[in-house]
Amino acid sequence: MKKLIALVLAVLMVVALAACGNNAKPADNTSKPAEETKAAETKADYSVAMITDYGDITDQSFNQTTYEACKDFCDANGVEFKYYKPASDSDEDRVAMIESAIDEGFNVIVMPGYAFAPAIASTVKNYADVKFIALDVSEYDLTSAGLETLPANLYSAVYQEELCGYMAGVAAVKLGYTKLGFLGGMAVPAVIRYGYGFIQGADAAAAETGAKVSINYAYGNQFYGDADITAAMDTWYKDGVEVVFACGGGIFSSAAEAAAKVNGKVIGVDVDQAGIIDGTYGEGMTVTSAMKGLAPTVKTMLQAVADGKFEGGKVENLGLVSENPEANYVQLPIASTQFGKGFTADDYKALVADMFNGKITVNNDIAITAAENAKTVTVNDLGNIK
Repeated sequence: MKKLIALVLAVLMVVALAACGNNAKPADNTSKPAEETKAAETKADYSVAMITDYGDITDQSFNQTTYEACKDFCDANGVEFKYYKPASDSDEDRVAMIESAIDEGFNVIVMPGYAFAPAIASTVKNYADVKFIALDVSEYDLTSAGLETLPANLYSAVYQEELCGYMAGVAAVKLGYTKLGFLGGMAVPAVIRYGYGFIQGADAAAAETGAKVSINYAYGNQFYGDADITAAMDTWYKDGVEVVFACGGGIFSSAAEAAAKVNGKVIGVDVDQAGIIDGTYGEGMTVTSAMKGLAPTVKTMLQAVADGKFEGGKVENLGLVSENPEANYVQLPIASTQFGKGFTADDYKALVADMFNGKITVNNDIAITAAENAKTVTVNDLGNIK
């Protein structure tokens, strides 16, 4: 009997083992580790390419700020990112880089600067599934380039440069500077608005304080410094100009080089340029910088893409959105501005509040002359240096 029971148990064990073998799944040699699987599940369904404009990603201005904002966002969110630099400053090369990025699979294209208008007009309608984000490209720029209607895959931000230009003008005069200079890059709308706002701010501060203020006003006709522009700035500073608002990409280098020879001052533009100017040309050289919110714009729009809330088909004009200076798309940097007795951080906050609430208005009409923006200060309109 015991032998019979043992035999039955042995048979049952064999059957059970066979059943387990038939139900077992074969080894999956193609499966990914858990970490890789999780990453694949959360990987973004979009990727970002940035195309540089005139300069490169070390220009301490438009390109660098846009590049860093794109990279920071993409690194933080696990999104593929790459930047492209056109071979030359031409519409053809900008188009070539846009198309190269799309050919490589990038479906969000970020472009800083008005010069992209023709390239956008040539490509945006051909790639309806690609989102185009442009900075400082106005509707006028786009229509002039032949884009009669704004497609749903295009968003552009422009800025109210006259507002932060105004803030810089007020700051300069109230801090005691009475001989000012404005060195623009090229006489394009954004640069003109900066300059005209600067005049209006200086004019208002002069009227309030009773200071006798003069402003040399000129354009370098390019967005980079060179020996000729530096020579012109040497003359300005030697003739008594105390601070120059250098407005136009890398053209600040000529103003800073000249200022360094005579302990002069400069005002930066677009981004907080105190770090690069003071670090390169002399500590304490940068009075302030008239900034616009390129980085916040980039991050806001990339987040909208990530959230499926991208709204294209428009050009948005960004300026003041709050009495809080640091919440706005146009501002002065509180950390690096050389506030003093005549113009404190609290004075700046009060100025912004008055502008936000409509107590102070700034004219943005670029059809008038530079001098027509002034009632109290003297404007020496010198036209183009080159």
